Amino acid sequence: MNSAGAVLVGADDCKAGWIAVRRGPGSAPSVEIFPSFAALLAATPDDAIVAVDMPIGLPEFSSKGGRGPEALVRPQLGARQSSVFSIPSRAALYADTSDFTTIEAWYAAHRRASEVARATSDPPRGVSIQAFGIFSKIREIDALLIARPDLRGRVFESHPEVAFCRLNDDRAMLLPKKIKGSVNPAGMAERKALLCRHGYAIDFLDQPPPRGAAADDFLDAAVMMLTAGRIASGSAKPFPNPPLADGFGIPVAIWA
Repeated sequence: MNSAGAVLVGADDCKAGWIAVRRGPGSAPSVEIFPSFAALLAATPDDAIVAVDMPIGLPEFSSKGGRGPEALVRPQLGARQSSVFSIPSRAALYADTSDFTTIEAWYAAHRRASEVARATSDPPRGVSIQAFGIFSKIREIDALLIARPDLRGRVFESHPEVAFCRLNDDRAMLLPKKIKGSVNPAGMAERKALLCRHGYAIDFLDQPPPRGAAADDFLDAAVMMLTAGRIASGSAKPFPNPPLADGFGIPVAIWA
C-alpha cells in the first residue's frame, strides 16, 4: 500500500459525533466534526485510509481479557492500560438499540446489555458504564462494515494510548490525559510534544477543538491520523498479527 497519494484520516468519537483530523498528499492537516461515521466516510475519498479509536469486529462470545487485541496491548501500556476496556459480545451490543430520552431508560438499557453480556461470556461479566456509553458508536461502524465489505481494507481500529506508545519507541506515556474526568494539562503537553516530533505544528495542536469535541478527543484523532499513515506506508503492525476475524469476516486487531 502506497501512502504517497492517500488521504489519511484519524477519527475519534466525540459529543457531537465524530472528530476527524485529515491530511491529503502535500497538504497541511485539518480538523472537522461529522454527525455520523457514514458522513465522515462520504466526505472522504474512496481510497483514503482511516484509523479510528473504536472497537471493530465483535465477538459472539466474550472471554477473560476481551477479544484478543485488548489482552495483547495492555501489558505494553503500564499505568495507561486501564484505557483499554474489554468489549462484550455482539448480542450485548445490540441488546437495546433505542435512543434514550431519559436517564432511567439509559440505566435500564445498561442493565439489559449487562444481562446479555453475562450470558455470553465466561467468566460471566457485565458491561461497564464507560463501554456502554460508546455502544451506539461501535454499532455505527459495525453496521457499515457488515454492509460494505470494501471498507474493511480502509477502516482500521487503533487505540490512542497504544499509538502514542508506538510513536514513543514503545514506551507508554508517563502521564494520564485525564484525572477524575478532567483534562490533565501535563499529560496533554506530553502528548503534544510527541505529536510535534512526528510532524505536527504546535499551532495546529494548540487550537481550540471544534465545537462538540473535547481537547483530548482532538489529540486522539491527531494520533489516529499518524497511525493511518503508518498503515498506508506498511510500518504499522496489528495486534494480533495476523488479525483475527469475527463472525462476519470483519478483521479484529488494534493497529499501531
